[in-house]
Amino acid sequence: MSRAGGDGTAALERAGAETVKRAVELDLASRFQESLVCYQEGIDLLLQVVKGTKDEAKKQRYRQKISEYMTRAEDIKKHIEKEKQDGKYHKQIRIEENATGFGYEKLFQEYLTEIVSEVWVEDPYIRQVHQLYNFLRFCEMLVKGPCKVRTIHLLTSYDEGSGRNQQTSGLEEIKQSLRNHGITLNVAFSSSIHDREIRFNNGWMIKIGRGLDYFKRPQGRFSIGYCDFDLRPCHETTVDVFHTKHTKKM
Repeated sequence: MSRAGGDGTAALERAGAETVKRAVELDLASRFQESLVCYQEGIDLLLQVVKGTKDEAKKQRYRQKISEYMTRAEDIKKHIEKEKQDGKYHKQIRIEENATGFGYEKLFQEYLTEIVSEVWVEDPYIRQVHQLYNFLRFCEMLVKGPCKVRTIHLLTSYDEGSGRNQQTSGLEEIKQSLRNHGITLNVAFSSSIHDREIRFNNGWMIKIGRGLDYFKRPQGRFSIGYCDFDLRPCHETTVDVFHTKHTKKM
């Protein structure tokens, strides 16, 4: 093996060891979803180490460790699946300040199964123009599927300033446009709403600390990230995903 190859394997060993160490820490902290991701990444790295080394004793040690990590990862998968079935599932995503790659598809797509036909959105800040566009982008994602959404319920609060007419006319335009796609939008207003959550009638509930408005203002109308939200820097926020057997109704 060349020195370059040896250095590469050593780097993989270090990365693999750090990743599985993190997996064990998360596992002990009962952060199972994150732990599972780290176990899977660590296993992939250690498999590359096994492939890249000629030391049979080292290969055997790593194969034994990989087997143990795979067994634990399978146990965690089963635990997560049972939590889903029992309605106790909870996954938390931390979006860091200025992070990118967190468009709405990234957060919601895996929960929008084909049986989703009804969606509830509670967000007090669907008021200003950019917030209306956020909601429109969310609706566009629902239109694209693979779910077959027929009804969207929005509970928000009125703009308290001069923008109320713009808010109501914007929501009316979204309502008319959704109707062209066979979707009914029901809008209600509350002066006491504080919670921000999105629910699907397949039992998934997503709570975002900042609601749909967690993206930073783009630097300009022709800057990267203006159109593609995956490329738009985010404000720091936390996303909590739950699964319940019965989605509550508004």
